[in-house]
Amino acid sequence: MKRSPVIVLDNGASSIKVGVTTSPKDVRIVSNAIVRSKVDKITYFGHEFDACKDFSSLHFRLPFERGYLVDWDAQKAIWDGIFSDQVLNIDKTETSLLITEPYFNLPNIQEVYDQFVFEEYEFQSYYCSTPAALIPYGQLFSAPGLPKPECVLVVDAGFSFTHIVPIMGGVVLWSAVKRIDVGGKLLTNHLKELVSFRQWNMMEETYIMNDVKEKCCYVSTQFAADLEACRTDKSRNVIIQEYVLPDFSRNRHGYIRQRDNPPIDGEQILYMGNERFSVPEVLFCPEHIGLHQAGLGEAIVQSISLLPEDLQGMFWGNIGLIGGSTKFPGFAARLMAELRPCAPADCEIKIYESKNAITEAYFSAMALATTSALTNFSVTRAEYLEGGSSYCRRRFGMDYERGGNDEDGRTPPPSGAPTKLRTRTVSAVKRR
Repeated sequence: MKRSPVIVLDNGASSIKVGVTTSPKDVRIVSNAIVRSKVDKITYFGHEFDACKDFSSLHFRLPFERGYLVDWDAQKAIWDGIFSDQVLNIDKTETSLLITEPYFNLPNIQEVYDQFVFEEYEFQSYYCSTPAALIPYGQLFSAPGLPKPECVLVVDAGFSFTHIVPIMGGVVLWSAVKRIDVGGKLLTNHLKELVSFRQWNMMEETYIMNDVKEKCCYVSTQFAADLEACRTDKSRNVIIQEYVLPDFSRNRHGYIRQRDNPPIDGEQILYMGNERFSVPEVLFCPEHIGLHQAGLGEAIVQSISLLPEDLQGMFWGNIGLIGGSTKFPGFAARLMAELRPCAPADCEIKIYESKNAITEAYFSAMALATTSALTNFSVTRAEYLEGGSSYCRRRFGMDYERGGNDEDGRTPPPSGAPTKLRTRTVSAVKRR
């Protein structure tokens, strides 16, 4: 019997990574926002943002707020574009869906997920999981000639938060999951405030400042020394970079000017000094901005300390990095420097870096979607119409603590959210 195609949709708060199992290596990255351009007065929905030419003074309407999907009108408009013939061009009624959801997702939000998938879009079946729970299916922890480890610790530095997620035998150990309220959005906003106070007013230039962050920032392994070095003369300072602000009227994007290149008349220069490393430093020292939480290294130590003592060494030796904020140069080296003094002397620490931290969860989900195992985890539309959202919760988050089978005898999925009490209240979502 021919299997129906599966749409894999990694629904991130900043971007959506989407593709179909018929083309498993192809991934489309779509901005998860409705963007209004103040220059050309055009509104771009999700995938349409690729057609934007002037990225100055953009207004972003984000479906996600503080890590949770709250604006369903905006999200539906973006999903409609993705499922249309302009992007995927596929019959949803003959297709299954694998979608990611936030960690510790709220019960009423999970119900709206179910309603949209089966009532609005009428998918054949679907499975919902957190991004980290899909990582064991991918290649992040693969090593030549060795089996994949049973105990892994996934660090997901996303758009809204950073999560430390221990996984044992494919099951998320939720009692040891830790969250830091620092993500890519906070870092970009922090950089905007620093630059606006010291140089140019960039408070409305979110897109440009995000590009500056990605091109210029790095994680310092010697923060105090680099901070002192930035106080020297600019001509002798190797840390300071000159970022040439874009000129979209000439179709010129921002770039880093090399020291030996002479300046061009009319260029506006943004000097990036200690901002280059003080902004990512917030991930490791949130107290720098008055956020009284553990930094990344301390949070990992706390998470591992909550795990079975005889297995902690395996988690120390299998730490994986995913999420856009882990792409900063020096991130893994700094994390290793912080973890080594805290780990037992007889424990080996190994950090696995992804080739592309942004799409790692997507390709891990695709690896699951291309196997027959997905049918054991999915809920069909007929099952939903019979049992409602409570059936989805039992299937997706069933017995993950006891490790048993569900009432249908199917093997539990390797992830799932903790079992929660669900209400039967229908969310007042305005359907378009």
